[in-house]
Amino acid sequence: MESRRDRAAVTTEPCNTAATTLPGKGRCVMAVTNDMLTDQRVRRAATTLVEAGWTVTVVGRSLQPAGSPQYRRADACEPFAVSRMRLLFRRKAFFYAEYNLRLLLRLLRMPVDLIYSNDTDTLPACYLAARLRRKRLFFDAHEMFPEVPELVGRKAVKRVWEAIEARLFPRLTACCTVSQSIADAYAERYGVKMSVVRNLPPRRHDAADAEPDAGSERRERVLLYQGAVNVGRGVDWLIDALEWLPQCRLVVAGDGDELQLMIAKAAIKPYKDRIEFLGRMLPGDLAAVTRRADLGVCLLKRMGLSYYYALPNRVGDFVQARVPLLMTDFPELRRVAERYGIGTLVPEDCTEPRRLAQAVADALRHWDAMPADERRQLFDRAGEELCWESERPRLLTAIDSATPPIVRPS
Repeated sequence: MESRRDRAAVTTEPCNTAATTLPGKGRCVMAVTNDMLTDQRVRRAATTLVEAGWTVTVVGRSLQPAGSPQYRRADACEPFAVSRMRLLFRRKAFFYAEYNLRLLLRLLRMPVDLIYSNDTDTLPACYLAARLRRKRLFFDAHEMFPEVPELVGRKAVKRVWEAIEARLFPRLTACCTVSQSIADAYAERYGVKMSVVRNLPPRRHDAADAEPDAGSERRERVLLYQGAVNVGRGVDWLIDALEWLPQCRLVVAGDGDELQLMIAKAAIKPYKDRIEFLGRMLPGDLAAVTRRADLGVCLLKRMGLSYYYALPNRVGDFVQARVPLLMTDFPELRRVAERYGIGTLVPEDCTEPRRLAQAVADALRHWDAMPADERRQLFDRAGEELCWESERPRLLTAIDSATPPIVRPS
């Protein structure tokens, strides 16, 4: 059991208690290794479960002082409870070991009917708790965890996570992931059948009424990158390309391992005044920034299959804001571009500054030349389909099939 010191290191922010006590299907505990502040996927899934009759508590970790105004603001209007653990370790093996041990101890004593594991890094504790208590387990893979760039170059660590997946994935009875490409890859590797529940935002009807700005009449065009500022996300390419885009301003909204490096890189550029870093933003604040963009960028470097098969949530955010996209020609991004016509694809080797700048300029000219009615029709269709409302039934159907983990001989 956790000590008194452990219990004191947990911050819990109750939200809308009326919503979390609806009679219905039972109690669900969702596990995530982040602090939930900007995790829109988990917040949407938790809200969906509440609406379906579950009482939901999300267990994550704290990255700010207890009682942080940002936490309170983010959680205030949510219909589920959030509990954050303050951990001694913040990175690498010691963090994952501490997190899973602490999570396991909590799951063994919390009232729960369904354990919902988000990503492979929460699965060891969730699987073991579900098996020991014979509780239903659901797994949600937001990415191919061993294939993220941070692990691709660390072969020993990558093999550990692959071994965990190889042992646990075939025992899962219900699971989903964010793209068909990832579902197919895991089916081939482990024979596990994953439902596809894409990481898409709710439908925004107000954006459909907004007229696109006459970009050619404005002094600056806004290029927006939003999301984690991590390796292989193309922020450095955009900073360099801005030299040949004097009419453009680059806005970077997000935090991550590479943020300080990108800030330092931008600071030495003669055009540094046209590069703006907004840092980590709450979803509502980010939506207001997104609506003001002329072009949303989703550029990725092939650093493992997780990036190659990704359908980043910012794609849906840009679609709902009626902002056209510039995307790397990877499988899931190509599907969106070809089906809906709301984005321009660039080859994955389009990283040289002049070449990327030309691609940006061509994309802006393309959208400036498009008649407003044609543009509206494209985004109306995409917005109706690329939204959480289309994914919600798939998630609930997948969860309904969850049972306790399969016990197989070792």
